[in-house]
Amino acid sequence: MTARITPALPPFSPEIQSSLDAVMRGKPPLVLFTTLARDPRLFQKFFAGGLLDRGNLTLRQREIVIDRTTALCKSEYEWGIHIAAFAAHAGLDGVQVESLAKGGPADVCWTGDERLLLNLCDQLHANCTIDEDLWLALASVFSDEAILELLLLAGFYHTVSYLTNALRLPLEPGTARFPSTAMD
Repeated sequence: MTARITPALPPFSPEIQSSLDAVMRGKPPLVLFTTLARDPRLFQKFFAGGLLDRGNLTLRQREIVIDRTTALCKSEYEWGIHIAAFAAHAGLDGVQVESLAKGGPADVCWTGDERLLLNLCDQLHANCTIDEDLWLALASVFSDEAILELLLLAGFYHTVSYLTNALRLPLEPGTARFPSTAMD
């Protein structure tokens, strides 16, 4: 697949290079990042919206939401990056990784709280909102601030999925691929 917009090439402005260095930690920048680097304003806005820092969620909770959202959006590019970079650190095993791509909240590999996260992603993706029962269930487990972060996280990764899919970004080397029947 050929990307629809050619990524920017180094050298990057000091501000962009600093952001890339902070995120990539010595690795080559992702095509998504270098494509956005074509416009310093858009690049900085995108990086300002990121939620990969220590917030109100655990790494595992954050990655479940990101992986499920990107799978629902059929963004193999972003899903593959997150599975390769974070799944093991988040304690996601092979069965759970497969479930995120082609299973559902009822799969036996999930705890009750994790099922809430999957239902959140599924309902937001299908309806752009969540029902009252799910809201009450989330509120019984998560703080208001954590719920806000969950909503922002799912929305941000819808945006990322729109970008990676519409730009037709080629998969990054060494990243995961969807299981053969992901979200068919």
